[in-house]
Amino acid sequence: MHYVTVEGLTKSYGVKPLFNNISFHIEEGDKIALVALNGTGKSTLLRILCGKETPDEGKVWIHKGVTVVMLDQQADFDMSKSVIENIFDHSHPVLNAIKEYELLTDEEGPEPDVDKLSEAITRMDDLNAWHFDTKVKQILGKLNIHHLDRIMSTLSGGQQKRVALAKVLIDIGFEHKHTLLIMDEPTNHLDVAMIEWLENYLDQEKVTLLLVTHDRYFLDNVCNEILEIDQEQLFVYKGDYLNYLEKKAAREESERASVEKARNTFRKELEWMRKQPKARTTKSKSRIDAFYDVKEKATTRLQNQQLELNVKMSRLGGKILELKKVYKSFGNLVITKGFDYTFAKGERIGIVGKNGVGKSTFINMLLGLEQPDSGKINVGETIIFGDYSQQGLVVKEDMRIIEFVKNIAENFPLADGTKVSAAQFLELFLFPPEKQYTYISKLSGGEKRRLHLLSILFRNPNFLVLDEPTNDLDLPTLSILENFLLDYQGCIIIVSHDRYFMDKLVDHLFVFEGNGEIRDFPGNYTQYREWEKDQDRERADSKKEVKPVEKPIEAPVQQVAENKTRKLSFKEKREIELLEQEIEKLEAEKKDIETKLASGEIAFDKLEPLTLRIGEIIQLLDEKGMRWLELSE
Repeated sequence: MHYVTVEGLTKSYGVKPLFNNISFHIEEGDKIALVALNGTGKSTLLRILCGKETPDEGKVWIHKGVTVVMLDQQADFDMSKSVIENIFDHSHPVLNAIKEYELLTDEEGPEPDVDKLSEAITRMDDLNAWHFDTKVKQILGKLNIHHLDRIMSTLSGGQQKRVALAKVLIDIGFEHKHTLLIMDEPTNHLDVAMIEWLENYLDQEKVTLLLVTHDRYFLDNVCNEILEIDQEQLFVYKGDYLNYLEKKAAREESERASVEKARNTFRKELEWMRKQPKARTTKSKSRIDAFYDVKEKATTRLQNQQLELNVKMSRLGGKILELKKVYKSFGNLVITKGFDYTFAKGERIGIVGKNGVGKSTFINMLLGLEQPDSGKINVGETIIFGDYSQQGLVVKEDMRIIEFVKNIAENFPLADGTKVSAAQFLELFLFPPEKQYTYISKLSGGEKRRLHLLSILFRNPNFLVLDEPTNDLDLPTLSILENFLLDYQGCIIIVSHDRYFMDKLVDHLFVFEGNGEIRDFPGNYTQYREWEKDQDRERADSKKEVKPVEKPIEAPVQQVAENKTRKLSFKEKREIELLEQEIEKLEAEKKDIETKLASGEIAFDKLEPLTLRIGEIIQLLDEKGMRWLELSE
């Protein structure tokens, strides 16, 4: 099924176009990643497709049977309403029933009224809403969304982003057979376990997808096509990110050869033009027209969009950073429990752990922004920290880019001993002269992040602390940043959920396991995940090998039963009962269809629907089986 056609689309802000006369198609089942430098129109194009912005020229045609659902970087919530009211923000009998049931059975809420709960269960039964409720529970649980009655304004930015993601996933799972899901940086504010779950979920749901992401593993695992906006034009690449890089390099090489050929032709034609008399024949007129075409091609500026990071690093002394018996906690949340560590020159450490275990607090203690409850943190005299935080740029008042940079310094030393002016350094960071007089408030999120990085490197740090450095940065900039960090001689600490970025740069990990436990793991993130999975398998195997112990004669029967049964909430007990009934029905239906297919007596026109249905049943059995296992464990 054909979903979207875009023809001749043009959009400008000010004088310079973001993209010019671009066209492409989206078919059912496509999973497309949109790639471009920050500030060249990625988010604008997404917003045009879902009707939130209008193009200057061109047309967007969307099939009348297709519903467009978008996860924007800035979610549009009613901040005075609760989490569940924002998630289920439109009225429908099934959605209303689920909303009421979820509020009554919220484990973080008060004990429900028995009569109201009974009415809610009856309504769920009548509307056959249990299957969709199971999917809602899975989404909310995996994204760690609880306290459904909390008001949105009390949530952090990361929590709000996860609520927005949950709302979008619930929307596409409800009544929308044909959905185009548009996602702008969906992995921001998700920990790695959530990102891995989202990859699997999007694959299972078989949605049609258009997304912008900086996470290359996520891109490779989810997408099969890449659209690139480059110098106002759009290019299409089938395949994964590596294939895109190879094909792009070949395209740029071909463009360079084409421009060089045009320049040679231009020199010859220019000489002919200068010799031409004023009275020109019809034949020479066509050659003159061709000359101007060649001139335009020959004067094409081949932009080498390369972020060159070769700043000078301040000298690093013998003493770097020491932590001795560091304790830190906030109420019941223990961050560190007697942590000891001495940093060596050139160390590259990644910090990983679930959201809320204290990674940012740990970083703030290293930087002196937070004090430990006890213990010592000794910083070497030569250490100059470069803190690339999630907070981003701090500007007292809106100012132009060039003014902001000159307030730091007029000139900046490079690694080779030379100096460059503020304007020249901005060009190295892909801020051309015409862009340097733009107000910071007018920059895209990624451009602000790039400017923030520039302002940190100006100070010649020798100890970089990078807290989620990949958020909102475009892929070309990330690639160059990685190459710079590989050659960087100072110490680096990276807090990131970008698995590709971590794998490429870190030597070992500090794994925050909760309750103040910090594991020093010798390897990168992928190696850690493999080790973690091996540990899970070993624990599972050891449980299987344990033989049941005979019940002692003197043990009270009632006590044994109490120890054997885990305390399940009413809601969980009800869900297990329903899952067992649904799994039994699905197994019976699957067996019936298999018998019919094996008989060889099915009419051809009924064969395809039965084949599709058995695929749906297998997927449903997987989903419900996983949920049953989660509850039973």
